[in-house]
Amino acid sequence: MDFDPFVISYGELLDVFWTSHDPRERPRRRQYKSAIFTRSDEQKNLAIGTRSREAERRNGRIYTEILPASRFHLAEAYHQKFALRGRPELLKEYEAMYPSFGDFLASRAVTRVNGYVAGYGTCDSLRGEFEGLGLSPAGVERLEDIVCPQDARKRRNTGEACPAG
Repeated sequence: MDFDPFVISYGELLDVFWTSHDPRERPRRRQYKSAIFTRSDEQKNLAIGTRSREAERRNGRIYTEILPASRFHLAEAYHQKFALRGRPELLKEYEAMYPSFGDFLASRAVTRVNGYVAGYGTCDSLRGEFEGLGLSPAGVERLEDIVCPQDARKRRNTGEACPAG
């Protein structure tokens, strides 16, 4: 993962990592192992510290490996943008916009929507970036239905929701 440390710290990324899965679960196969790949001693030390914290907090063994980053291999296509693949009505829109798999994979909008449908991001943050996502009005409404709680959708329909932007 590439990240901008001026936008999010490595420590914050580690916090997201630990809350995104159960690191106590033994991997079924090597390709599904839980791992943190580090590029510096500072990242390695932060990763070790958070792994220790999680082991104590979760009261159990953590199977997450901490390894030096090396050559990166993309997962198979069917693993890419996995959450979005479970929403065919949104996926079709993006596949039409990005017929090249490489362009689809590199799209910021596709990545953002994948995160939203996976449960990362708030209704307010979503509404603040609708225009940049490139979805049709029906796609925007479907995404909002997925991300926003029922009461926020009701306010939207009565004009009480805060405007996007």
